[in-house]
Amino acid sequence: MNSDRTVLAAALAILGSICSVNLGAAVAKTLYAGIGVEGVVALRTGIAALLLLLLGRPWRVRLQAAQWGWVLLYGLTMGLMNLLIYWSFIFIPIGVAVAIEIVGPLAVVLAGTRALRDRLWAGLAVAGLALLVPWTDHAAALDWRGVVLALGAATCWALYIVFGKQVSRIGGRQVVALGLALACIVTVPLGIVRAGPLLLSVPVLAMGLLVALMSSCLPYLLEMFALGRLSPRLFGLIVSASPATAALSGYAVLGERLTLPQGIAVALMIAASAGAALTGRPAVSRPREDLS
Repeated sequence: MNSDRTVLAAALAILGSICSVNLGAAVAKTLYAGIGVEGVVALRTGIAALLLLLLGRPWRVRLQAAQWGWVLLYGLTMGLMNLLIYWSFIFIPIGVAVAIEIVGPLAVVLAGTRALRDRLWAGLAVAGLALLVPWTDHAAALDWRGVVLALGAATCWALYIVFGKQVSRIGGRQVVALGLALACIVTVPLGIVRAGPLLLSVPVLAMGLLVALMSSCLPYLLEMFALGRLSPRLFGLIVSASPATAALSGYAVLGERLTLPQGIAVALMIAASAGAALTGRPAVSRPREDLS
């Protein structure tokens, strides 16, 4: 009984994590008009990095030169992934962008497999993408720039997983904190150029703190609690619901409504991700510091 309660608590923690991430993304989009995407991402990653540096204390880890290379790639990919997915939110609904972005880890899970069932999941993902790519009239409401940016974020997510496997051998929370700090090399200068002194105004800083807590720090703590208590497959199955929670967050905060084809596409992407999580080999999860 205690074991069942532990698994349930861990599952609820992961569900809370993905809801917090996507609700934070929707709140972040409300700041675009004032400080731009670059300013929002700079605040999110900068504040989250400071908080996680205090939590992770990465200065305790001694890295060799080769290890520094992997951590740098890990951090820079994290920063670029943040920028690309947040840029995509300008042009397409958050739920659609997250559904496209999930192609990245799905591709890693299915890479190299020849099993028929895994080809089925890949086929579902391709069908979902086909409904979202604006090459016919039914997808005219989608801006191709948002689709391309979300696909770029998906590519970064796949690379992030590859680099994450390397840095996971070095350390845990310390390396994640260090990677997020290195991500700021990409995000913070762009934010300063875009928003300048506005980043330091009290209302903007307060909203930036809220976004950082919702999209990075709280999900990170929830995942730290849950990861050791859930199997990789159950973890992946719950995380596959991310596009649905993103769509609900976009509707609740921003009033974003998906068309019927977009809703079907998101459902296909969720089914593909859930199926791959249940039957494929698990990929490294994405800590929510990236984070979309």
